[in-house]
Amino acid sequence: MAGRYTEHDHEHYERPRRRTRPRTKERPVYDDAVDGLVVTVDRGRFTLLVDDVVVMAMKARPLGRKGVVVGDRVRVVGDTSGTEGSLARIVEVVERRTTLRRTADDDDPVERVIVADADQLVVVTALADPEPRPRLIDRALVAAYDAGMAPLLCLTKSDLRDPETLLQTYRSLGVPWVVTHRGGDMTELEERLRGRTSVLVGHSGVGKSTLVNRLVPSADREVGHVNAVTGRGRHTSTSAYLLALPGHEGWIIDTPGIRSFGLAHVEPEHLIEAFPDLDEMTEDCPRGCTHGEEEPECGLDEAIESGEADVDRVSSFRRLLAARSVSDY
Repeated sequence: MAGRYTEHDHEHYERPRRRTRPRTKERPVYDDAVDGLVVTVDRGRFTLLVDDVVVMAMKARPLGRKGVVVGDRVRVVGDTSGTEGSLARIVEVVERRTTLRRTADDDDPVERVIVADADQLVVVTALADPEPRPRLIDRALVAAYDAGMAPLLCLTKSDLRDPETLLQTYRSLGVPWVVTHRGGDMTELEERLRGRTSVLVGHSGVGKSTLVNRLVPSADREVGHVNAVTGRGRHTSTSAYLLALPGHEGWIIDTPGIRSFGLAHVEPEHLIEAFPDLDEMTEDCPRGCTHGEEEPECGLDEAIESGEADVDRVSSFRRLLAARSVSDY
C-alpha cells in the first residue's frame, strides 16, 4: 500500500519535535545585578530605589508568578540610570524577613501579601468621625502577630472624643499606643517610628493620609473626607507606597483604606505564640485545642481558676481568636 504522502508533499518531511532543546538546571548568574528597594507597584511596573535613584523596572520572566510587593528587597539588572523611558529588570527577590498578608474573605483560600520586610504594623483608627471599628482593629492585630510584626495603635481625632474608652479594650493585651489630633504634637509617634519600617493600615477617613503628610511633608498624599450619611471615608490612597522619613530615620508604608481583613490563613496555635505567657499555660491542652471559650479542659481556663492567668488578658486574647471568623465590622 502506497504511503499517504509522497516525497513531493511537505508533510513527507519530518516535522521538528517540540522541546528538542536539552533542559538544564543551570540558571543565569547575574554578577552585575544591583540592590533595589520596591517603593510601589502599578500594573506590572515597579518603582524602585537603587542607590537613592528612582528606577522603573519590570519583572524578569524567570521569576514566573512569584509576586513582588512594596518593601521587597530585590536584585536588578539593566538600565538603572533612572532616566525617563528607561526600564530595568528585577531578576531576584531577596528572602523576606516578614510578610503582612490577608485574604479577601474568610472563605477565600488565596493569601495576598500586602507588604514585605516591615517590622511594625501601625493600626490607625479615629476615635470619632468615623466611629472606631474594634473588630477591624482586632483583625489587624491578629495579622500583625501572625506576621511576627510589632503592633502599634495610633488613635486620631482625640479632640473629638476621649481615647480612654477604646484603650481599656486593648490595655490588657499590652499593645502600645499613641494619641494624636489635627495640628497636634507628633513627637511621640515619630519616636515610635524611628529606625523601623512601619506599615500604616486603617479604614478610609481615619486620617491616615493626614498623618503621612505630617510625617513626610514632601509626600503630598491626597486627603479624603468622611461621608456624613454613611460614616465611611473615601479611598484616597490607591496603592501601597513606601516613603522615607526625614533624615532617613526609618520608613513608612502608606496603604489604601481597608474595609475587610480576611484571616483564613491564620492558625490558632500560631496566634498564641505571640503571647508567650499564655502559650506556656496551654502546654497540657488536649490535642487540637484552639484555646477558645468553648474548648473543654483548656489550659487557659485552668490557669484562670488557679489565679495564674489574668482574666482580662485571657478574655482579650480569646476576642482576637474569635475575630478570625467574625467578619462583621
